[in-house]
Formats: sequence, C-alpha cells, structure tokens
Amino acid sequence: MKYIIALSAIVAFTSILLGFTLDVAYSQKLIGFGVVVVFFVVFPLFSYHHWKGKDAKDYMLTKENLDKMRENQKRKKY
Repeated sequence: MKYIIALSAIVAFTSILLGFTLDVAYSQKLIGFGVVVVFFVVFPLFSYHHWKGKDAKDYMLTKENLDKMRENQKRKKY
C-alpha cells in the first residue's frame, strides 16, 4: 500500500512540475491531472492507510478525553 501511495504521489507531483516547466499546449492539463490525483487518490489512500485499525473516538474531544488531558496536565505540573 505504501508503495502505491508513494508511486502515485511521485506521478502527481511530476505531472504538476512538468506542467509548470514545459511550454506545451497541454501544460494546464498536466497541472490539473496532478492536482486531481493528489486530492482524489493520494490523500484518501494515505488517510486510509494511516487510520486503519485505529479508533476515531480516541482522537475526538469528548468529555472523557478532556478529563484525561486535564489529569495528565495536573500530573506534569507537579
């Protein structure tokens, strides 16, 4: 999975870079293709890969998590 993410990121950023540097008729299409790949392929795959197996409730600001954070802050001060 990480190789697919890396390869698609390289392809997207190369496309964007070539779109800016080359002076061809389809340079804007290269930039657009790169941006679309980054936002619709690379970012969702990266997010899925890194959030797989984790509980989203651990990262939400719920009352229990806020209480835990306050307790940790009190312990660090003393």
